[in-house]
Amino acid sequence: MTNTKFAQWAGVAMVAGLVVISHAEGPPMRDATTHEQLIPKLRQAQQNDPMKKMAVVPGADPADVYKPKDILSESDIIAFQGVATLVPKRAIILIPKNYQDRIAMLPGAKMVSWADFYVANRGWITTVEVSRTQAEGNVPLTDDTQKHLSECGNLVIATYMGGPISMLPLKEPKVPDPKAPKTTNPKTPVTTEPAKP
Repeated sequence: MTNTKFAQWAGVAMVAGLVVISHAEGPPMRDATTHEQLIPKLRQAQQNDPMKKMAVVPGADPADVYKPKDILSESDIIAFQGVATLVPKRAIILIPKNYQDRIAMLPGAKMVSWADFYVANRGWITTVEVSRTQAEGNVPLTDDTQKHLSECGNLVIATYMGGPISMLPLKEPKVPDPKAPKTTNPKTPVTTEPAKP
């Protein structure tokens, strides 16, 4: 008997809850913007288009001058066990003789990202994190890094923030020409102290 009363009470409570939910306020209704209202806004936006006011710059179009090159011609391919990846040219710093056959595309190899390829081949690939100035050839690699490279038996890839990067050849430091005129004015003393207010 108590189970029957409990079931009746639960049924009444559920029905009361549904009635309350059905009478709850929904989101406020708004009118949708019509096509006729959008047309004047479109005309106004077209009349105020800043691109129409810009002057044409003389000279060659940069898009024509610096056309993107084929990614394959700008990359080296590393392949092993049916999987291959692309790295930028000059990103491979060291290729030991026993890994030279892996710097070519294998027939039927599946292309994967550098991150996936590196995870699967960490046993024979070593990365060297370089700075932007080192990659640009403005600063040489540290002595510790060069020592590590001379002792390393793995394929070595230069990386910047975890991704492969090209290493440009080291630029020769510019030696000032003794015959060149001096650019500083000898009458003006050079100070290293900040100016006083």
